[in-house]
Amino acid sequence: MSLLHHALKAGQAPRAPAPRAGTTRVAVVAGAGGPLGSAVLEQALARGGFAQVKVLATSPVAPAMRGFQALTLDQLADAQPAPDTGFVVFDRERHANGREAAFLRPDPAGLAALAQRLRAAGVRRLLVVLPHAPALLPQALKHGLATLDEQAVAALDFEQVVFVRSAQALAAAPAGGLGRLARLGRALLAQLHWMVPQHEQPVRPAKLAALVAALARQLPEAPHGTRVLPPELVWLASQQGDPQALVRAWLQGEPMPPLRALKPRM
Repeated sequence: MSLLHHALKAGQAPRAPAPRAGTTRVAVVAGAGGPLGSAVLEQALARGGFAQVKVLATSPVAPAMRGFQALTLDQLADAQPAPDTGFVVFDRERHANGREAAFLRPDPAGLAALAQRLRAAGVRRLLVVLPHAPALLPQALKHGLATLDEQAVAALDFEQVVFVRSAQALAAAPAGGLGRLARLGRALLAQLHWMVPQHEQPVRPAKLAALVAALARQLPEAPHGTRVLPPELVWLASQQGDPQALVRAWLQGEPMPPLRALKPRM
């Protein structure tokens, strides 16, 4: 259970590491309620290099950590200091804590509109984090991710946009549903998940969140533009204790080590 989850459950305010001297960067997180979203929020607070992290919510949320502020999307427009970096995290809902239900859950169909409002609020750098384990997502969210309008987001006036494409949405089931044998086969394959080697398992939320925080920390020094972080590089970064060096090299366009194509599971 994460530090942030403990804080929300207890209503306490544990102290996060202080930002570096002179740090004035401010972030905003949309989608902080699920396992991946809460991990991204915790990493942004602890290691993102931000003096403050604002979290979009639909109802009041008590402060959980130093530098944490919950506010609605309407309130964000007038919030000071204005955020310079935005995180949009698509994730499944988690019911472990009722307070987490207060966090705004982004709708894939509304990504372009949300990104536009973040830009209007002052966000210059945007990171869109896709699910690390799409098989666990509700069917409606899978369908939404399959039609995610990344091009419309890239066309907005951001200095930098990064899509962390750590997993691809699964294909939708046939309209007529799966047959009995197909359902049986899927159930058997699900049981075999436990026999899959570690290097073929989905990247853990904490590892992916640490990578996202490293990206956010180094974006101000990187050339402007839109980037897509491929699944292979996400996996490679997750195998390292500290992804900072790999992230720096990727953002600066330096040669990457050979990336093995990830084989889809049968």
